[in-house]
Amino acid sequence: MISPFFRKKDAKEQQHDPGAEPMVPQASPEGDSAESDLAVAVEDSLSSTPFMANKSNLDKKSLDLVFAVEQMIQARQHAEINIYELQDRLNHSSGHIERLSRDLKNLNKVIEEREKSILEFEQKLIEKNLKVDQVIEDYRELQSTLSSEIDELKSVIDLEQQKYASIVQAHNEANAEKMKKINEMEERIGRLEVENSHVKQKYENVRQEKAYLSNMISDFTSRMSIPIGQNKNNRND
Repeated sequence: MISPFFRKKDAKEQQHDPGAEPMVPQASPEGDSAESDLAVAVEDSLSSTPFMANKSNLDKKSLDLVFAVEQMIQARQHAEINIYELQDRLNHSSGHIERLSRDLKNLNKVIEEREKSILEFEQKLIEKNLKVDQVIEDYRELQSTLSSEIDELKSVIDLEQQKYASIVQAHNEANAEKMKKINEMEERIGRLEVENSHVKQKYENVRQEKAYLSNMISDFTSRMSIPIGQNKNNRND
């Protein structure tokens, strides 16, 4: 059992410190209940009798007993105060727990709604991914088709370019041959013109000679057709 001196000291310290929890007297497990009952009985008897009016007539054991009872009474009062405080704390904690429970329910509802929204978004995302995959697959097929068509067009273009090159070469050769023939014809025409001028000159010379000869023949003929006497007269004239 704790001595009355230390119990008084602890009680005074708790009275000076309102925020501290009241000290409950520690007793042995066997005498705790008996001391509590005795404290209650003594408190009732002391509150109804003038027993505590004068302590000077009591001996040491009685004083120790009185101090012990006072400590038990104070401890009981402090325990009741502590119980009330704990009850208030419990009520406050219960209300806080109820609020937290409501908040938890609301939060669970929000979480469920968010999870539902997330599932909807995931479903939409899956559908979009499927569409994107389909578009990518179509693009790959189109790219493959276009690649094959481009290769075919390249082959056709190469063939047409070869044909065009051969046509251009043939055209160039034909132009060269044409130009060669033109040059040959121009040279021939030049030669023919020169020959023609020579022929004209010869023709003119021949024509002049012919005219001269024709005149001579005409004159000779005319002279030969006149009688001899007239010819003499004519000569004399």
